[in-house]
Amino acid sequence: MDRENVGLSIYFDNRMLRILLLGAISGFPWVIIGSALSLWLKDYELSRSTIGWAGLIFGVYAINFLWAPLIDRIKIPFLTKKIGHRKSWIISLQALILLCLILWSLLNPVDNLEMVIFLGLLIAISSASQDITIDALRIEQIAESERASMAAGASIAVVGWWTGYKLGGMLTLFVADYLDSIGIVNYWQLTFIFICFIILLFNIGLLFIPENKNDDRQNAQKKDQEYFGSNGLSAWIISTIISPLSSFFKKNGLKISLLIIGFIFLFKIGEAFLGRMSIIFYDEMGFSKSDIAIYSKGLGWITTISFTLLGGWFSIKSGVVKALFISGIAMAITNIMFSVMAWSEKSELLFAAAVLLDDLAAAFATVAFVTFISLLVDRTYTATQYALLASLGTAGRTLMASSSGTLVDWLQGDWGIFFIITAVMVIPSLILLWFIRKKFKFSL
Repeated sequence: MDRENVGLSIYFDNRMLRILLLGAISGFPWVIIGSALSLWLKDYELSRSTIGWAGLIFGVYAINFLWAPLIDRIKIPFLTKKIGHRKSWIISLQALILLCLILWSLLNPVDNLEMVIFLGLLIAISSASQDITIDALRIEQIAESERASMAAGASIAVVGWWTGYKLGGMLTLFVADYLDSIGIVNYWQLTFIFICFIILLFNIGLLFIPENKNDDRQNAQKKDQEYFGSNGLSAWIISTIISPLSSFFKKNGLKISLLIIGFIFLFKIGEAFLGRMSIIFYDEMGFSKSDIAIYSKGLGWITTISFTLLGGWFSIKSGVVKALFISGIAMAITNIMFSVMAWSEKSELLFAAAVLLDDLAAAFATVAFVTFISLLVDRTYTATQYALLASLGTAGRTLMASSSGTLVDWLQGDWGIFFIITAVMVIPSLILLWFIRKKFKFSL
């Protein structure tokens, strides 16, 4: 499809509704182990450093490619035959998340911090694992030849993710604030039960998404193993790392591949540092949970979905690389708004402006980033290769951003300087992207 002939009507394909739901299912767990867990620990007066380092549980997203081949091949007894391979995995992992939430509802984080973090880790593992098959199911909804639709699907997936995260977070914070306002001591524990009902609704919707059987993919993977003459552990290593990476390097060449890997790792580190501490920053600025729900989640959701759709369309019209450049610069500039907010008196207007600009930049950046990775994957290793590439970005965002609370403490609570530092963090990735710009292009 020619770029000039692509319009916004591409978003009205009925496949986009399925992709929207899949994105929401993927994004919602971040409400649980991000916003909810952070504020839960903050309400029990645990330190910024503790909350920041608790974010290490997100590190499992950086290594989920290790078990991607298992999820690609192992069938869930009974469920696989009934509802399909991909969906059976998603529902099984959602069930584990539900169990962890129920256990959370029985705990006090001060007395049981280790158990709280452990259950948070299980939620993160379940979420990271389901993302493997969610991304694969999303990509497989659209034919490999439909590159414009793939870019549109990537933007819808991001809309879905932010819907799950933003609207899910807004509902969660409203419920928590309401329960707190009526005098319920263990209001977070009851909030976790509320979250369980949202997850159940997601799974009902999931059952209506069609799943295509893809024997070609499995046959191709078997041929690779036969070529290397491997079985057992060696077969797992080959299917997990060697074959997906070999395919990636063959497709792009050594130099360009290394530049891509560096870019993916570094691109969203600054955003992650900001995001990890933002909800703590809002709390310390004196905003209530309802304020955060309205401005950061509700208002942010409207901005995000609007500019995600426009960002996807822009990526189609102008090219993914150009979109990445513009969005990266925008992320750096908008992060400075939080410095202005930190050095000013409490202002709901400034809060709204900072959130709007940040979500605008994040929406552009995320859809361009997801499109970039989606166009990179080899359909022979859809789940594994996407997980491997996405994990590189996650490693940069989650592992390094876990030190965000420690950095704020080291700066003696100077939030303004902290946000300036997050703005500078995007520069190395843009330098790498500069070297890619002429040698690496996608034709939509």
